[in-house]
Amino acid sequence: MKKHQHGFTLVEIAIVLLIIGLLLGGVLKGQELIDSAKAKNLAQDLRSIPALVHAYQDKFRALPGDDPAAARHLCSGGDACTVAGNGNGVINGDWDAVGGVESVRFWQHVRLANLMTGSTDADDPGFLPRNALGGRIGIQRGNSVLGVPGSLVVCSDAIPGKLVRQLDIALDDGDPARGSLRAGTSGATGLVAISAANPLDDANSHTVCASL
Repeated sequence: MKKHQHGFTLVEIAIVLLIIGLLLGGVLKGQELIDSAKAKNLAQDLRSIPALVHAYQDKFRALPGDDPAAARHLCSGGDACTVAGNGNGVINGDWDAVGGVESVRFWQHVRLANLMTGSTDADDPGFLPRNALGGRIGIQRGNSVLGVPGSLVVCSDAIPGKLVRQLDIALDDGDPARGSLRAGTSGATGLVAISAANPLDDANSHTVCASL
């Protein structure tokens, strides 16, 4: 007697395909939620630094990092807990500097003023702040990086292009090549601004700078 071989029915195949579709949809939606959370964290970083600047100015009438009386304002008992700035009204130094310039001392001053948590020891490996993706966060004078206008600019790097788009929509005009928030890529001579010749790549890492 011949044995009949039973295969899947159309209904069973349809159910399997439906389950696979739901699983794929769940994975994609989960990744979308993760990306959205990362973008919100990055946006919060850019929003919080202006608050630090204004709080320090309200308290000491000086810019953190540039404060010429930083030792008197921040140190107790005559200790030399920090180095004063030159008081010229700008924060000197590049946003990604690592040496003893005002853009690096900015973080020490705001932490000593109890405006931000973190190490006040510039030699501590965790002293320089990082964003949610592990990229560097920094501050410097405006009109000096990617053409971003304003007196002060805050930058954050190691950000994928797809998150740059979300950031720009949330904080500016949605165009990372212009406005108060702009993106760039690392080049041989420094940051190269996003443009038609250097388009934003969703998969590659970029640096974002925004006017305070």
